[in-house]
Parts: sequence; structure tokens; C-alpha cells
Amino acid sequence: MSKFNSYPWYSPRFWHGMRFLDWMRLLARNRFRVHPARWVMALIITGFSVFNSTMACLQRWFFGAKIDKTDIRRFPIFIVGHWRSGTTHLHELLVLDDRFGFPTTYQCFAPHHFLLTESVVTKTLWFIMPGRRPMDNMSAGWGRPQEDEFALANLGAPSPYLRMAFPNHPPVCMETLDMEGLSDEEMKTWKDALLLFLKTLTFRCHKRLVLKSPPHTGRIKVLLEMFPDARFVHITRDPYSLFPSTMRVWEALDSVQGLQLRHDRNREQYVFGAFERMYSGFEKNRHLVPENHLIDIRYEDLVADPVGQLQRVYEQFELSGFDDYRTRLDAYLEGQKDYKTNQHQLDPKLRQRINEVFADYMDRYGYEPQHEAVSSQKRDSASE
Repeated sequence: MSKFNSYPWYSPRFWHGMRFLDWMRLLARNRFRVHPARWVMALIITGFSVFNSTMACLQRWFFGAKIDKTDIRRFPIFIVGHWRSGTTHLHELLVLDDRFGFPTTYQCFAPHHFLLTESVVTKTLWFIMPGRRPMDNMSAGWGRPQEDEFALANLGAPSPYLRMAFPNHPPVCMETLDMEGLSDEEMKTWKDALLLFLKTLTFRCHKRLVLKSPPHTGRIKVLLEMFPDARFVHITRDPYSLFPSTMRVWEALDSVQGLQLRHDRNREQYVFGAFERMYSGFEKNRHLVPENHLIDIRYEDLVADPVGQLQRVYEQFELSGFDDYRTRLDAYLEGQKDYKTNQHQLDPKLRQRINEVFADYMDRYGYEPQHEAVSSQKRDSASE
């Protein structure tokens, strides 16, 4: 039995945000193979999907014309990098600057109708959201920064995250990790969903958006087509910490979000395959980004000198107000001094596989390959 099964049964799953037809399509594509232990979850999600469809029509009726007319005038900032490379930590640090907007957990749960429902639901149903994330014990909540990939999946866009619903089935939508191989219709659906979500966020907050989503790493070309002035912060991390931490996050998400009881078969293969596809897309297209519009940061450097690394971002992107932002940043960092430590010990065969798959990544971003077991204390995943 998974150690993540203690996640409260009544707590929301991301599929709660789907509209009825999208939810039915997801079930039908997977032949309704929901494990009996998850039948109640599926029934609850079905009820929510009807609510989502109704509220989506109402939000469109009330705000559709205004959203359509909303322009994203300030260039968005995309935080990209592999899962567990520090994207969440960096996102939370950057959005301490209250001049930035960002998608919240609720907005990603309810992308169809958050303009109508967010203030009511987050105040009345605050208790159903756990205070900590299941995979890393990091703070959670309706108003916390969240990655927009979950909103895209709920909006009906093709997304690799759809595999979490049926984790025992072959991975889906792997093409969206580099945006190659998609049909014209799928590409349009994906672009329309992202643009709608970002326009709705901009209509809501009227601020520059800071977004983070690991799957965006391989989508540089498409994102530039949509937002030619976009900025990208790319964060990397030591693969010998990155890989086991990613394995843990998928174990947690598959257990918590899945409509099946997850087995461990092919998880390593999935992590390696996803990495190769997304970074093939990233390295192939990063030259398309103007030099001063993309900055590389190492997680290890961010942990050692967060103020210095964030100042680099502000200076390179010519963002004003760093001194005011630093006041908030220093206060936040003061409260984050205590953290636990983990040890990562890898099987020799797995270490060798990491050496092979991540060889170019390590060479480009300055990580030394390990050929013997190394036991070292790592910063707790709560800040990853």
C-alpha cells in the first residue's frame, strides 16, 4: 500500500476542474478502467464536472467579451527546468514581488470559472485543502503559486499530466514535451487553452505574469511564437538528486491523483524518456531566444546565494524595483532557515544510467559525473 494513501479522500484532485465532456472523453479513452477503490472519487469528479460546465458557461456569459479584449502587454516570465530542479522554489521567491501576477492553486483547479467562484470557494472550503503537499511536505493552499500545466489539462488541452489519471496505462501526450508531432488541431487547442488562461489571469490581476511549468521547458519555440518578448529563467540541478526526487514526485502524484492503484513498472523509463524529449526540444530551440531574454540558474547556486541569483534575473531582464523586492525576500528567507536533510544513495546500475542519459546536461551546466557511490546531504525537497 502506498505511503501516500493518507492524503485525505475528500481533498480535491486536479480532475475536479474538468468539464463534463472532457472528463467523459478521458474516461472513454481509458475504457473506464477505474479501480473499485477509486469509484467514489470518480463519482465525485463527475458531479464536479457538471458544475464546471455550468459555471464555465456563466463565466463566459459574464466576462467572455472582456477576456477576449484583454491584451497581455507586459512580457510574461516563464520558469522552466526539469521537475524537482527548483522551479517551485524559484517561483515562490519571484512572486514575493507583489508587482507580479501568478496562477494560484484554485485558479489551476478551476480555470473555467475562477473569476466567479474563487472568493467564495476558497473562503468556505478552505479546510478541504491539505496544508502540505503529499510528495514533499511543502506548504500548500488555495492561494499558493501553482503551475499552469494543470490548468491546461483541465481546459482540455493535450498534456502529459493526463497520464496521472490512469498511471498504469502507457504515457500520453508525450509530443507536448517538445511540441513535435502534434496535429494542427491539437496545436491550436493547446495554444488556445494557454492564451485563454493567461488572458483570464491578466484580466483578473492586471500584472506581469510569472509562470512555472516543467513541461514548458521543451516548448520554447511555440511559446516564443505566442509571446515574442517572453523571458525565460531556466533552472538546473545535480542529476543525482534530480532523478530520485522526480521518481518520488511521480510516485506521490500517481498515488494521490490516480484513478488506478499505481504499480512501479516503467516509472524509471518514463522519467528518463520525458527528460530526453523535453531537453531535446529545449537545447534545439534555445538559440531562438534573444541572449538577454534567457538566463540559466543552478539550483545549488540559488540555495547558496538567493539574493545574488535573483538580482541577476532583475538586472538581465531590466526589471525595476529590486530594492523594494529585496525587503520582502530577506524577510521570507529569514523564515526559511530551518530545513531537513535527505541522503540520496543510488544503485550502481542506476547511477551509470544517469551518467549516460544526463551526460550532455551535466557537461553543459557544470555537474560532475559520479562513477562511485557518493553519500551526501541534500537540501530537503520542501524547497525544490
